[in-house]
Parts: sequence; C-alpha cells; structure tokens
Amino acid sequence: MRTSSPDLKTVLIASGFILTMAMGVRHGFGFWMQPISQAHGWTRETYSLALAVQNLMWGAFGPFAGMAVDKLGTARVIVIGAFLYAAGLLWMALIDQPTLFVVGSGILIGAALACTAFGAVSGIIGRTAPEAKRSWAFGMSSAASSFGQFVMMPVEQQMISHTGWQNAFYMLAALLLLVMLPMAWKLREPELSHATGPQQSIMEAIREAFAYRPFLLLIAGYFVCGFQVVFIAVHMPAYLKDKNIMDPNVAVVALALIGLFNIFGSYYAGKLGGMYPKRYLLSSIYLSRTIVIALFLLAPLSSYSVYVFSAAMGLFWLSTVPLTNGVIAGIFGMKYLSMLSGFVFFSHQVGSFLGVWLGGYIFTKTGNYNSVWMITLALGVFATLINLPINEKPINRQQAVPA
Repeated sequence: MRTSSPDLKTVLIASGFILTMAMGVRHGFGFWMQPISQAHGWTRETYSLALAVQNLMWGAFGPFAGMAVDKLGTARVIVIGAFLYAAGLLWMALIDQPTLFVVGSGILIGAALACTAFGAVSGIIGRTAPEAKRSWAFGMSSAASSFGQFVMMPVEQQMISHTGWQNAFYMLAALLLLVMLPMAWKLREPELSHATGPQQSIMEAIREAFAYRPFLLLIAGYFVCGFQVVFIAVHMPAYLKDKNIMDPNVAVVALALIGLFNIFGSYYAGKLGGMYPKRYLLSSIYLSRTIVIALFLLAPLSSYSVYVFSAAMGLFWLSTVPLTNGVIAGIFGMKYLSMLSGFVFFSHQVGSFLGVWLGGYIFTKTGNYNSVWMITLALGVFATLINLPINEKPINRQQAVPA
C-alpha cells in the first residue's frame, strides 16, 4: 500500500528494527553448526552446504525481490519475507533428512532474506533521503544490521544453551514476526510522481546496467565481500574450537564485537561516502580487511587476539554496503535502485555460497581451514584493485529511448 511520503526518521527506525532481526538472526546461524551436526550425525559439510545454499538463494531471489519492491512497495514485500523467515526457521528445527534440510532451508531463508534485508529497504531509504544525506542514510541502515548482530549473538547462544537448539528456532520465529510485521507497515511509500531523464522499462534498465563497465566492477568486488564475511561468520566458532579455544563465550564475544564495531564502521563509511570518492573508500576497506586477516593468522592465537581481530574486522564488516548502494544510486538514479542493488548483491551471495561451503568442504578434506584463509587473502587483494577504476558519475542517457 502506498500513501503520503514517509518521514526519513520513521523509515530509518522501522527499517532499522527489520534489519536488526533479519541480519541478527542470520549472523548467528554458525552457533547451530555443531549441535545440529551432532544431533543428526552429519559432517560439517552438510550444514555448511545448507547455509551456502541459503546465501546463494538470497542472492538469486534478490533482483526479483527488488523488482517487487520497486513495483509493489516495501511493506508488502517485507511482510511476505517475515512469514518466509519464520517458516525457514521452523524447517531447520524439524527436518532431519540432509537433502530436504539443505534445499528447504535454502529456499525459505534465502527468499526471506531477499525480502527483508538490505535490498528490500535500500529503495525506500534512497527515495526518502535527500541526495546530500543519502550515503549517510545507507550507513545508518547498515549500522542497524550491525547492531542486530551485536544484540542477537549472545541472545541466540543463550537460547541454544538454555532451551536447546530446536526451541531456540521456535522462539526466534515468533520474535521475528512480532518485530517485523508492525514495522513493515511504517515503510509504505508513494508512487514516484516524476523522474528525471529518459524513462526506462525494467529490461532497459537491466541492459543498461550490464553494458556499463563500472557496474560490472562493482559486481566483481562485491563477490569478495560475501566470501570473506560469511566464511568468517559461519566458521569462526568451529575454527576457535579446533584451535583449542574451548570456551564458547569467546566465539560469542568475537561475533558480537564484529557487530558492535561495525555499527561505527558502517556509520562512518556512509558519512565519508558523502565527502570522498566511494571507489577509494571501497578499495581501502578491502585492503584493510586483508591486512587484518593476515595479522590475525600470523599472530599467536588467544582469546585476546580473537577479540582484537573481531573489533578490527568489525570496522570493515558491512561498511561496503552503504558505499556500494551509494555508487549504484549515483550512477543509475533511484527508480530501479532496489532491483539493481539486488543484481549486485547476487554476486555478493555467490561469494557467500563459496565461502561458507568451501570452508566446510576443505575442512572435511584436509582437517583445517588453512587453504580457505589463503583464498580469502588473495580475494582481498583482488577487490582492492578492482574497485579503483570505477567511474561514479551519473550515466549519460542522452541516447536512451524513452519507454
């Protein structure tokens, strides 16, 4: 339903609650790897594959969710996503057949995240925020998702410890619906009454984007972001136990610190994105991640080195999101922002799929994560370089044919 133009503050608060739940729950899935694998007699590869398929489906559904948002409005899409998310959590709690678990949870959770996470809310944020505040507004939404990670990590771990892993899924499903459904209806937006430049159909916008080199460079760079963050988020708890850091609270604190420090990283990335070229900021983020990961692997491992690593990684965790969305909005405008962000995010999720699945696959084959860490470092160097030549200027549509 579309109504009068929403207030930016209302949009940021409502989308913030939705992102807090969507991303907070999703970032905690690593805590279920060992209890589910032990309960069903699975290797880590099975559960890793399930999360990998979730990430891949999240990306695959992203462009279509973006089209739906641009066409039908944010509220309806988020309501659908909330019910899909709850159904996916129940599926993960109840299904013990490996193929059904992987496919069902992959489709349900993947589609749910496409309808409730960054791609779903980027359009209304971009259309509501004035141009001078747009990058900052994207940063605020990324900070909200990081706050969700900070808050939900200990909540989910305590749920598993005190109620069991199945009951934890049930409780999260109910909590998601209680938070997301009322917040969704605060994100109703009007039809765009005007647009500058030539008018485009969806297919014209897609062809234009994929024929434009800077868009393809963004896609390539975002692949790396997905690989790095999801590999670390999912496999960090197991990695620490393998290295004889047996206290589960260390992993909880580590992931919470990532969320806490990314609140600041995302906020200031968005703020700086309004002041400096976003391509240079993106390259700096990937370079900084690479250095932080290398130092973590070289330093003696202890709970304190884990905390320092997590805090440092947190500064660069989702700080790519406001900058990437800002580049897309600056180049192509606002009309199809959700859809185009969905296409770029699909690349992110292909990287996520490979990061989480390769982590489980290579561990099963070799008994360690060494090769995956090396791939993570090499990809960081690649992303540092690939973002530098991106042209952020608005695309010239003088030759475009009005729809």
